[in-house]
Amino acid sequence: MKLVLIQVGKTDASYLQAGIAEYEKRLPRYGPFELITIPDVKKIKDDQDQKKKEGAAILTKIQGGDFVVLLDEKGKHLNSRQLSDFLQKKMNESLKRLVFVIGGPFGFSEDVYRAGHMKLSLSALTFSHQMVRLFFMEQLYRAQTILRNEPYHHD
Repeated sequence: MKLVLIQVGKTDASYLQAGIAEYEKRLPRYGPFELITIPDVKKIKDDQDQKKKEGAAILTKIQGGDFVVLLDEKGKHLNSRQLSDFLQKKMNESLKRLVFVIGGPFGFSEDVYRAGHMKLSLSALTFSHQMVRLFFMEQLYRAQTILRNEPYHHD
């Protein structure tokens, strides 16, 4: 199963870029991984219009048969072990692609919400969409090490 992370816009901060690059390098050790960056939609006067344009771009990257998980503040809360169990379950279902999506600063359009199969929240706290990229990639890596009983995660 290929893990895909779709994100809207480039990451500006160099410290976040370095962390993301590190996990982007580590993740393929466990199987196919692809990081897709949707180009920034220049600020439009209406937030809803911006979400709609970002959403249309996101939907072009989703394929039939994908299981789509939206990273959303109103999503389900999982701890790291539960995330690893979720990944294992999806691997056992013989999915071709498990796609995670991080929206832009204003969230997702209704079309993207309709395309999603699940919403996942990383925390009750609010983080910038750029920080979430690093946090989530680290959690994907952590989940993979848990599945292989590697000494990265400590309970």
